[in-house]
Amino acid sequence: MSTDDEAWYYDVRSKTVSQGKESGALDRMGPYPDRATAERAIQIAAERNKAADKADDDWNN
Repeated sequence: MSTDDEAWYYDVRSKTVSQGKESGALDRMGPYPDRATAERAIQIAAERNKAADKADDDWNN
């Protein structure tokens, strides 16, 4: 990935994927290496949150 214009992003407001920084920073997730990965942005975030919650639980117990 050489530039931000070539990277893929997920817009949480419009629920769309774009190549390049088309949406504002607060609405944008990414960058992702390809369109398919950007389309899974919400799923990826949920998986990461679940893993972080488990790590917190493990740390506290």
